[in-house]
Amino acid sequence: MAVSFSELHTVDGLKALEKHLTGKTYISREQISKDDVKVFAAVPSKPGAEFSNAARWYETVAAALGSRFPGKAAGVNLSVAGSSSAPAAEASKDAEDDDGLDLFGDETEDNKKAAERAAAKPAKKKESGKSSALMDIKPWDDETDMQILEEKVRGVHMEGLTWGASRLVAVGGIKKLQIMMTIVDDFVSVADLIEEVLCAEPINEYVQSCDIVAFHEI
Repeated sequence: MAVSFSELHTVDGLKALEKHLTGKTYISREQISKDDVKVFAAVPSKPGAEFSNAARWYETVAAALGSRFPGKAAGVNLSVAGSSSAPAAEASKDAEDDDGLDLFGDETEDNKKAAERAAAKPAKKKESGKSSALMDIKPWDDETDMQILEEKVRGVHMEGLTWGASRLVAVGGIKKLQIMMTIVDDFVSVADLIEEVLCAEPINEYVQSCDIVAFHEI
C-alpha cells in the first residue's frame, strides 16, 4: 500500500510506514537521507509501541536531527520516553513542497539493479563516531558522601568510555554531581550505562538518578 505525506497522521498511514520499515533502518538508503527528513516532518509525533519499526526509526532520525541542531539537543532526559520532534520544524518547508509524494510505492527495476550494484561493491570500513555528554547524577539525600559517589562513578571502566571534568551543583537543598564524558558510539550506550551500571547495584547505594542534560556528536 502506498502512502503520501497527508496520510501519515492516520493509522493506515502509520501501518504503511511500519510495513515499509520492516528490516530497514531508514526510508530508502543505508544512511539517513532527505526522504527520512521529509517523512519525519510529516509524522505528528513518535508512533506508539504497536508500530515498533516506525517508533525505532523515529527515534533514530530525531537523534540525528538533534545532532545537526545542537541547540535543540540540550535538555534530553533519558527518564522520559520518546524523542522531541522539534528539529522537524527546520525540515518542514522541504516537506511542504513535496506533499503527496509517494515514498512507499513498489520498488522499480532500476532501484533493484542499483541496490544489487551497491551490494556487490566491497564495503568500506566505517570509522566509529564519538559523542560527548553532560550528565547530572543525583544522590539519595543530603547525607550522601559526594566524594565517594564521584569515586564510584569514575570507577566505572568500559571500552569506549572516558570520564571528563566534573563539579558539584546545589539543587533543592542537596548537591548533585555534574560530569562530562566522551563515548565511542559503537561501544557505549548511554541508556545502558545509566540503567545497568550507574543506577544498579552496588552504585545505586549512592546514586538515586541520572539525567543527560546535553549530548552531541564530536
